[in-house]
Amino acid sequence: METRTRIRFDRNELAGAFGDMGTDVPLLIGVALAAQLDGTSVLVMFGVMQILTGLAYRLPMPVQPLKAMAAIVIAQQTSAATLYGAGLAIGVVMLVFAVTGLLDWLARVVPKSVVRGIQFGLGLKLAAVALGKYVQVDGVSGYALAAVAFGVIVLLLGNRRFPAALPVALLGCAYAIVFNLEGAQLAQSFGLHLPAVHVPQIADILSGFVLLALPQIPLSLGNSVLATRQLTEDLFPERRMTIRKIGITYGLMNLVSPWFGGIPTCHGSGGMAGHYAFGGRTGGSVIIYGSIFLTLGLFFGTGFDHIAQAFPLPILGVLLLFEALALIWLVRDTVQSRGEFPIVVLVGLLAVGLPYGFLVGMVVGIVLVRLGERGRLVSPDAG
Repeated sequence: METRTRIRFDRNELAGAFGDMGTDVPLLIGVALAAQLDGTSVLVMFGVMQILTGLAYRLPMPVQPLKAMAAIVIAQQTSAATLYGAGLAIGVVMLVFAVTGLLDWLARVVPKSVVRGIQFGLGLKLAAVALGKYVQVDGVSGYALAAVAFGVIVLLLGNRRFPAALPVALLGCAYAIVFNLEGAQLAQSFGLHLPAVHVPQIADILSGFVLLALPQIPLSLGNSVLATRQLTEDLFPERRMTIRKIGITYGLMNLVSPWFGGIPTCHGSGGMAGHYAFGGRTGGSVIIYGSIFLTLGLFFGTGFDHIAQAFPLPILGVLLLFEALALIWLVRDTVQSRGEFPIVVLVGLLAVGLPYGFLVGMVVGIVLVRLGERGRLVSPDAG
């Protein structure tokens, strides 16, 4: 039985709510614009899924856009119908994996060092995006803004009385209001808006499966399921989190959202690391985060792209960087092991450097660990 955690809504949970913005907001904007999605539907469904997940897990379990799927949609300008079909397709696949026990089997087969490598690789990839794209996007002013945000976080990180993410989020909002937001356009977008109902077609589900779901599955298995379960055990050892539950909620989210114009979503170790790093310890941080998106969608949905792009990317980059560092820091429990640490590094580098790198890294890591256990490469008690 899982230990029941009381959901809190204090200043630390509020600060933790901003821990995953650096990943979510740019992907939401990119996918919505590329596929020409309805802003209200995207925001409302993303917020609802966050709230339901916070209530279901009572932990800072994140809901994130599917990264590999989002990258393809943005690069190829995939249609909304194909995206919704892909969401239903991957929802069915993950639900089947969960209820048939395939996810439990995978958890037994994949060693902890390989999971750490997946987390390490994801951390490197997020750090590269944060430093290579977001921080430098506005030139000198962007660097200055990022430096201030970085300094605030370093000074306050871990401070439960003055959570680091709050002043950084306020700084970003103030910058957006002063320099980027137009009051007239914001006023025009105000009003009650509801999600649009969409009925996926069989052809869209099939094409979505081939074009978008298949490339996403390896990353989802490695990061959304295995790495998230491992991180839950690391951060909340008193909680017994099952692979099956993560797979079921992943599947259910994607069986519901496409019918109401929501983008496909997953859980993720990076998001949990981000929420936790900035103070989130219960489902309250995720519920607060979801409530922000829900409110924006219901009342400002038609101005979604304008509002979202107003928030300065250098601030998002700094938040994303600390999310990445929280993931990379997890490998510390393997550093002293001559058998595990090389596997962690190799899997991480493969995940970052190759197409389908998370799948390639997972397979290579499993093979090397099994060979090492048989004494062909590494002694069983190495390290």
